[in-house]
Amino acid sequence: MPDQALCLDPASFAGVTLVGAGPGDPDLITIAGLKALLGADVVVTDRLVPHELLAGLAPDVELIDVAKFPRSRFTAQKDINAVLLDRARAGKRVVRLKGGDSHVFGRGFEEVLHLQQAGVPVRVIPGLSSSISVPALAGIPVTHRGVVHDFTVVSGHVPPRHPDSLVNWDALAASRGTIVLMMAVHNAAVIAQTLIDGGRHTGQPAAIVVDGSMASERVIRTTLSQLGESIDNEEVQPPAIIVVGDVAAL
Repeated sequence: MPDQALCLDPASFAGVTLVGAGPGDPDLITIAGLKALLGADVVVTDRLVPHELLAGLAPDVELIDVAKFPRSRFTAQKDINAVLLDRARAGKRVVRLKGGDSHVFGRGFEEVLHLQQAGVPVRVIPGLSSSISVPALAGIPVTHRGVVHDFTVVSGHVPPRHPDSLVNWDALAASRGTIVLMMAVHNAAVIAQTLIDGGRHTGQPAAIVVDGSMASERVIRTTLSQLGESIDNEEVQPPAIIVVGDVAAL
């Protein structure tokens, strides 16, 4: 459990604070997260963090970029852990700033465990997860009364049947619920075919939300069978959230 309650002044916490910055619009960070950020001595940031938040930091704040780009520049998690530990042991107020929510495919809990094992105080300020907030902002509810009673958030960074995949794609295909795919642009076509092979209808609605919550946001409506083709034709690049299910047609 975190060492301090959130009711304490977020800017006075001595240790590491994991802050979720939300889906991209700088206004969507929580009040607690913003207070912690503005009170930090060191900010360790990811690539999907809104630049406007970083521009508002004081000149003496140390800003450390540990961005991970798909199939490109990559900062190893052990190196990120080492930076957090080093700055915290130096008595700095450290904020680990991540896009979305740190515990939704953000490796946040790995960092919590590492810091706890080293005896460093650590706490978490959740952020709006892109998996829910991005579709909502684009006019797509992940659930709707009389349409669907469940939704599943899935990482698509490895394709179905890959030995590293932990997803039960057959169960997802057999379900009636909404599927929200994150980090799935590269593998979307094979995921769509796997869902169809497992029983999902070829014409089931799907939507791709690119750059969700930002000025460059695009919403592409398509079907499950045409998902891969739509991504190619529209030249979709991450970040993008893919919604599969009847709600994508609402």
